[in-house]
Amino acid sequence: MELKEVMHMNCGDGENSYVKSAGLTEKVAEVTQAIVYKAVESVLKEKYCSSTPLEVLNVADLGCSSGPNTFTVMSTVIESTVKNSNELGYCQTPGIQFYLNDLVGNDFNTLFKGLSVIEEKVKNVSCFAMGAPGSFYDRLFPQKSMHLIHSSYGIHWLSQVPKITNERGLHLNKGSIYISETSPPAVKKAYLSQFQEDFLLFLKRRSPEMVPDNGRILFIINGRKSDDPIGRECIYYFETLSKAISYLVSKELVDEEKLDSFNLPTFIPSKEEVEDLVEKEGSFTIEFMETIEVEIGDVWTSGESRAKNVRAFSEPMISHQFGEEVMDQLYDKVTQIVVEDYKFGKQATKNISIVALLKRKNMTLSL
Repeated sequence: MELKEVMHMNCGDGENSYVKSAGLTEKVAEVTQAIVYKAVESVLKEKYCSSTPLEVLNVADLGCSSGPNTFTVMSTVIESTVKNSNELGYCQTPGIQFYLNDLVGNDFNTLFKGLSVIEEKVKNVSCFAMGAPGSFYDRLFPQKSMHLIHSSYGIHWLSQVPKITNERGLHLNKGSIYISETSPPAVKKAYLSQFQEDFLLFLKRRSPEMVPDNGRILFIINGRKSDDPIGRECIYYFETLSKAISYLVSKELVDEEKLDSFNLPTFIPSKEEVEDLVEKEGSFTIEFMETIEVEIGDVWTSGESRAKNVRAFSEPMISHQFGEEVMDQLYDKVTQIVVEDYKFGKQATKNISIVALLKRKNMTLSL
């Protein structure tokens, strides 16, 4: 089974589903509403001042999962389009075409069932939504077609697991599933290299899809404020999962080789690392880029609720590696660890994210 088939959140709307534990992404979607609103306003203003006022606003949400933060973004786009087109003097409010993108394993059924929450907002707007399955590391849309591309907590997921073995094929990150305090420098180097390659590819793929000198990309990713990739806020989830898997190894429920050979395909960059890559790729200008902090206590008030979020985002990949039969035992251990950390104040208390708004330059690039 290929990585892209298991890189998705837990499906459905049950107890362990992403829909029931997406508190952080919902909170950040609310915090960043003003940026989404302003991005739409800028697109409409620039097109109104051109010789061809906008008739249809094409908007994509990449890595949309199954909501509900997607619906917050859609609602904000609709609100901004209606208000700003009226204030600018558009003869008619532009129609809006939403493209909801994720990998083929995503729970699109739950996503589209949830679209009813924005029906009231589109009564007087020509608004459409369609699924656009596929990897955002590939081309997704026609040339010069997109006005706004949004992605929330998607682009820090890598296209593949970094190569973390030595010349003899021995595993370098034993006992950990991400960069940790015990990881040798080669592990960080491999993760950073894969992120750089993927992020540059992401921008290269989006560049021909954007309307020149008008199209925007707004993305939110997990980030860090320091040069240190193993700060508490960066590795808490991964450290907790590693501890829980190691516990199963000690009980001979999981083979140690499976742990030593497993690394999650994600990377948490600094703002400076992202800025450097945008400048290196060259087809976008940075209109806005900042790090934001969200207090975890405002999202998950208990260790149990936070542990459910860990399960929601990691279980498909973890179960593929270690087997569905041990998942309840694994996540029971995760819950025990997180609850204990809450009791003694050892948990990460903040989530750090990078929020960026990029504008496509008016230039010709190869596809």
